[in-house]
Amino acid sequence: MKPETIAMQEDAIRINKYLSSKGVCSRREADRLLDQGQIKIDGEVAVKGAMVKPGQIVEVNGKVVSQKEVEKLWIALNKPRGIVCTTSNKDRAQNVVDYIGLKERVYPVGRLDKDSEGLLLLTNQGEAADKLLRASNYHEKEYIVTVNKTIEDSFLRRMEKGVPILDTVTRPCKCVRLGHNKFKIIITQGLNRQIRRMCQYFHVEVVSLQRVRIMNIKLGNLKYGEYRKLTPKEIKELEQALK
Repeated sequence: MKPETIAMQEDAIRINKYLSSKGVCSRREADRLLDQGQIKIDGEVAVKGAMVKPGQIVEVNGKVVSQKEVEKLWIALNKPRGIVCTTSNKDRAQNVVDYIGLKERVYPVGRLDKDSEGLLLLTNQGEAADKLLRASNYHEKEYIVTVNKTIEDSFLRRMEKGVPILDTVTRPCKCVRLGHNKFKIIITQGLNRQIRRMCQYFHVEVVSLQRVRIMNIKLGNLKYGEYRKLTPKEIKELEQALK
């Protein structure tokens, strides 16, 4: 085998990692798009595990992916209710990427369901996003929850110990009372509608759910519906925690 051929093989990169490095989407999202046949390499529909070699043309949903290096970008958004955390336009509701309307390509890190509000991170850093989403890393997320009835201390203690939902038991978490029907909860998981399901198990309905912190990034005074770029200090701390 010629040396140049060996070098090209060594430079090849898996398609999901390639898209992640180009700021198109996370590896998880790339795998979903691959399953849907939305990704092509040199005009051919790509499959999971496909490799991208230098000079090959990659398309996602019919758009060619730029081969230029992308500038690191992290955005904190105070997501309003009614906005969906996706890049797709299939949902009748407005998606979060169209909502903020950035020229740069970014995508949401994880999800905050349509009926919830508060801190949502968006980025073009696929590797970091995947690490943040990985449940095994036990990254903290903090929420303020208002429910439809007065809550007892016993409810909070039982929530902290773990609740059987979705064929599993939630990890131990921390709950702090903030009012007769309001509490703070810190979790290290991201199960589908986790907090709402945990409350439902005890016949308690969530009236409002606001995320106020993801690891070291706080919602703070960011106004409802507005967004900002993370500071260099925030990014440095976040990246160090994700190593």
